[in-house]
Order: sequence, then structure tokens, then C-alpha cells
Amino acid sequence: MDAKKRCLISRDEIARRVAELAERIGRDYAGGDLVMVGVLKGVFIFMADLVRALPFPVEVDFVRLCSYGAGTATSGEVHITKDVELPLKDRDVMIVEDIVDTGLTLDFLRQHLLSHRPRSLKICCLIDKQERREVEVPLDYLGFVVEKGFLVGYGLDCGEQSRTLPEIFVLEKD
Repeated sequence: MDAKKRCLISRDEIARRVAELAERIGRDYAGGDLVMVGVLKGVFIFMADLVRALPFPVEVDFVRLCSYGAGTATSGEVHITKDVELPLKDRDVMIVEDIVDTGLTLDFLRQHLLSHRPRSLKICCLIDKQERREVEVPLDYLGFVVEKGFLVGYGLDCGEQSRTLPEIFVLEKD
């Protein structure tokens, strides 16, 4: 994709929002037994910052889902390529996601994790991008709302590129 990058969310804004989310999650789950399930690959930077900012330890697990392939448009069909390994039954579980776009992947994962019969299931998402939403999903903890655009940086990628940028950029076609 030939595009230039425009900074949309600075590293300071991200750090501030991650700290606010961690404070709120810390209050809501104080004294609890929380399992955070991150959606690979994009979430790894956000989730690392989030769990380090929490006022208590949590258990961490990951899933890997496939719906995009190498392009920028979802195929609409979701597959699990790596499932959770921790037991979730009767536990408080939080899905941690980098971005919600169509909602199809997150809805699929939510239904899948509910089949494990957790005590509770909440969702923490860094970015709610609403332009292509097909399925509404409940976002309990939300970092930023972005109306549209293809985003990279802070874990988000385009064809495995730009993940390690410390800010979030929108790609603009030349």
C-alpha cells in the first residue's frame, strides 16, 4: 500500500489512556481473579502496557484468530489458529483487543469464550473504529473512538509492517 502516515494518536495520549483504563479495571476487579485474553498479534504492545499498569497481578493468555489474510479487508470468516490454554470456567475473563472494525472477529471470540462458562466476560479495546461495523459488540473498556481510516502503529500493522511505531498513524493514499 503506497501511503503516507499521519499521526492520529500520540504516544503521550496512548500512555495517558492506558493508565486510565488500568485504573478503572483495577477498581472494578480489586481482589478478584482476572484472566486477560489478548488477541494476537496486534494486541501485544497494548496488553503489555495495560497489565503492567494494573495495581494487581493477572493471568494472561492469548488467542490467535484469522480473518484478514495479507490484505486490508476482512474475509468475513473467522478461524482460531491458537486457542486459550488457561481454564476459564467460573473465572472473570477480559478480552483485550487492539481494534474493533467490523465486529465479526470480536463477536466470534466472545461467543467462543462464553462457551468456556466464565463467571464474567468483559471486553477492553484500545480502538473502536466504526466505519465498517457489521456486528455490534459490547465494549466495556474503551481507549479511543476513530470514525474511519486504516491505522498502523502501537501493534497495528499493514502486511506485518509498522507494528513497532510508538504512535498510532492513519495511512493516507498519495
